[in-house]
Amino acid sequence: MDAKNWFTAVLAVPGAHRGRATMLAADAVGYSRLMQQDQEGTHARMTALRHDVTDPEVAAHGGVVLKNTGDGFLAIFATVPEGIRCAASLQRRWEAANDGEPPGRRISFRIGLNVADVILQDHDVYGDGVNTAARLQTYAEPGGIVVSDAIAAELDDALRGGLRDLGDLHLRNLGKATRAFALSGGALAADQAGDAVPGTESAASIVVLPFREQAAAPGDSYFGEGIVDDIIHGLSGLKELFVISRGSTLGYRDAAVDVRAIGRDLGVRYVLHGGIRRGGNRLRIRTELCQAEAGEIVYSDQHDGVLEDIFDLQEQIAAKVVRNIAPHVQERERLRAMRKHPQNMTSYDLLLQALGPLFRMDYQSFSLAQGLLQRAIVHDPTYAPAYSYAAYWHLLRVGQGWSADPGDDAAEAERKSAAAIRLDANDALALAINGHVHSYLKRDFATAVEMQDRAVDAGPSCAMAWTLSSVTRGFLGEGAEAVRRAARGLKLSPLGPHLAYHQHILSQAHYVNGDFDEAVLWGRRAFKEGERLTSNLRCLAAALVAIGEVEEARQVCGRLMAHDPRFHLAAFARQTPLPPALRDPFVARLRQAGVPD
Repeated sequence: MDAKNWFTAVLAVPGAHRGRATMLAADAVGYSRLMQQDQEGTHARMTALRHDVTDPEVAAHGGVVLKNTGDGFLAIFATVPEGIRCAASLQRRWEAANDGEPPGRRISFRIGLNVADVILQDHDVYGDGVNTAARLQTYAEPGGIVVSDAIAAELDDALRGGLRDLGDLHLRNLGKATRAFALSGGALAADQAGDAVPGTESAASIVVLPFREQAAAPGDSYFGEGIVDDIIHGLSGLKELFVISRGSTLGYRDAAVDVRAIGRDLGVRYVLHGGIRRGGNRLRIRTELCQAEAGEIVYSDQHDGVLEDIFDLQEQIAAKVVRNIAPHVQERERLRAMRKHPQNMTSYDLLLQALGPLFRMDYQSFSLAQGLLQRAIVHDPTYAPAYSYAAYWHLLRVGQGWSADPGDDAAEAERKSAAAIRLDANDALALAINGHVHSYLKRDFATAVEMQDRAVDAGPSCAMAWTLSSVTRGFLGEGAEAVRRAARGLKLSPLGPHLAYHQHILSQAHYVNGDFDEAVLWGRRAFKEGERLTSNLRCLAAALVAIGEVEEARQVCGRLMAHDPRFHLAAFARQTPLPPALRDPFVARLRQAGVPD
């Protein structure tokens, strides 16, 4: 039988038939959001695309659509060239169909392609190769195509020249890693938040500045600064919004509010700022939402209540923001993103007091934060954020080199983050920290990936969730994905006390991905922000050796040994979760830079 047509001949024949085929899996980006926004209109447009574009193109390239899932489909082709040409043609025609549509209504697709031996039976296809194609499409940018190494091996020279190596991807529910390549131009969609289509993120990006407390007693300004944390948390849990982290806003607490400058500095469209006045048990919160580029006020508002109403007032503020900049978000989704209220106001007040010293990152303030968090837990053992920030404290203590017993601090970080997750399964920070402990200490990467993917899903704008998940992907050798996640974390936290850490992890991700020049670039930037960050000094030194800058690497290692005199390579080689293929050259480069064995 002609190999080109073997599957078309057997699809209608009863029984199982084996052969080699190319699978194309496609999925619509942001389908759930589009359906919530306009169910009837979205269904009609998807149906039209299927009948006018998808089905005719697949047939024209000799393929067969085997499954339609509403938001996507699976097609099969006899040869790789037919599948590739069809994928490229589909993306061009789908993009043309978006002409004239506003950004929030555009329908874009991701495509994954794989070639493998399969079983055809009863107009369906079976085999791991099918699952691989379906998983690969989740790594494609909107309007892009990701292919397996098996597909790449059969491409002609012209197409192979346009491939971008994504490294070995550990696809969900598949036993071994799959080498993958992006076929479309441009980088991975590092700027895409959740299911947002191109253009929607920039229209719904926001920073919430610390609220200024009027006539506050000395030492009481923490209240006005701290209550925005829950507002940020609620907004960060929505995939439709891009929310700058709290740490990046602290530098603006004492400065005059220049919304245009803030918008340029942080790359956001909207700025929410305000003030708070307390009189006895009474509260008055004034808020102002501004469009940053034009400096225009979208609205000004006033919220009055008593201290016990603070959580309702926070929800009212967040809800009004959402109604103005992301009006299609359904109420149940918004409420899901809000934190559970504490049972004890003293616990809440202690947590707010702890946030300031926790983020200052000097040892005296840092120690004060621990006592406040511990007291918050004692006053309300059911308040999840107190546990998650306490877990964060232990993690930071190890990272800063302030821990006398890193193993004990890591175990405590795991215990407290697990307690936070039991109390609130949507606590993104707790999920991210718990995953990092499983990754860094336990080498349980499957659990780490699961926890950190849950963290990103629960808090799409939680910078630490993206950055810590980059660390895990680096340990797995997934360089391109580590870079994508680290870049996302840095974009969400472009300023503030943790900037050096986010820059360092991006440097480390580039090192894992084999881009040593970029690793040096970001390592140097991280050094300027925080020269005591010893993990950055190690990575920067290794990257410098890799590009031939041995003398600078020796200087960096001199600082490393000054900050951590007990560091030596034998212990590092035993402790690091890096796989041997990355660990051994890393250790050799540090040895060349002067680190003792």
